[in-house]
Amino acid sequence: MGCSSVKEIWDEALASIRARVTDENYATYFHPLRFGRVEGEALVLEVDDPFFGDWVQLHYRDLIDGAVREAAGRALSVQVVAAPRPAPPPAPEPAPVVAPPPPRDPIFQFPLNPHYTFDTYVVGPANEMAHAASLAVAGEPARAYNPLFVYGGTGLGKTHLLHAIAGQLKARDPAVRIAYVSAEEFTNQVIKSIQRQQMDAFRARYRSQCDVLLMDDVHVLAGKERTQEEFFYTFNALHAARKQIVLTSDKTPGEIQHLEERLRSRFQWGLITDIKPPQFETRVAILQCKAERDGIELPEKVAFYLARLVRANVRELEGALIRLSAYASLQRRPLTVAFAEEALRDIIEQRSRAVTVDSIIKMVAEHYDVRPGDLRGPRRHRLVSHPRSVAMYLCRKHTQASYPQIGRGFGGKDHSTVIAACRKVTRNMEQDGTLRGEVELLERKLPG
Repeated sequence: MGCSSVKEIWDEALASIRARVTDENYATYFHPLRFGRVEGEALVLEVDDPFFGDWVQLHYRDLIDGAVREAAGRALSVQVVAAPRPAPPPAPEPAPVVAPPPPRDPIFQFPLNPHYTFDTYVVGPANEMAHAASLAVAGEPARAYNPLFVYGGTGLGKTHLLHAIAGQLKARDPAVRIAYVSAEEFTNQVIKSIQRQQMDAFRARYRSQCDVLLMDDVHVLAGKERTQEEFFYTFNALHAARKQIVLTSDKTPGEIQHLEERLRSRFQWGLITDIKPPQFETRVAILQCKAERDGIELPEKVAFYLARLVRANVRELEGALIRLSAYASLQRRPLTVAFAEEALRDIIEQRSRAVTVDSIIKMVAEHYDVRPGDLRGPRRHRLVSHPRSVAMYLCRKHTQASYPQIGRGFGGKDHSTVIAACRKVTRNMEQDGTLRGEVELLERKLPG
């Protein structure tokens, strides 16, 4: 295949990509890609900056591969490499031109999710503190809470808040330089910068050119000594320059194992707030807001059913609604509870397998350093009765088991014993912060 024919394939693929993305995304991420050469069956694209090339391949590889495959009629290998742009030949009498502004570093040009705003964030008792703190940071960066450390389980809205902060800051000042990066991506950038001997450029990006740093899943830094060292000095430089830092994690700083103590200490300088699994009423409100936004007619009974089915993960909750709506549309059936039970049967079965009375007993026994048999037995000593009550509470909240079924799982105890234990834990959690912390830690260990 000749070079010119492959160039035509890339031109056609580029046109296809342009029709699928926004003008801003096309101008930022795809227009700078240049057709370079052909190497066998590989199409080599060139960019000026290696960081930009890495970003494009990480976030848009599937889109580029698909467009090239459609244009060529078969799969072609696509590679993005850094190569300096050839200098134009000198003109005899060059006309005076105004130099264009230097291109903005792609690390500050990450795509925002337009649905992740403060307006679309459903606030309830489980997340109101995290929401209020994020709103304060977006309003007055580096003045309210610095750093802001938000922790909670998967799919509860931490990433939503990061995008909402970035979106509000961008709306107020389009020139603000925001670096949004996961801890894993930060680690990869450290490794590549070391390999390419570009650590000075890497450090300058984050320490002197960045106005706001948003890092997702900071617990992933655990055990990575060199990355922790780089992040420690980056944190110090940004904090000293009064630049806002927002971090998310699935654990508190104290729970992250293999984290350097100096980093743990700095994470605790600002505000630490959590996002808990949403309460029933909040889950219903989330479903109703999602349905209204997507034009789905959601009966109240179906919303209640979904809110009871999916309790600990907002992302999974919204996913169940999307799936249910798609099935109903394809099969031309109304959204009813009976249809939801039929369409989501695999979720129900998977949940029942993943979280069971036995699995909760085993997890709680391990946490409190007692034997599972003790929790099922008759002993009433507090060293056993307290973990048993907590386990019963978690079984009632996170499984489909009834009170009598839970009682049978605990050695044949009466359902009234289970009811009393659940009420006691619920009541004490309102007054005892230590107990509340224990239960929340156990809940974050549960699957789903």
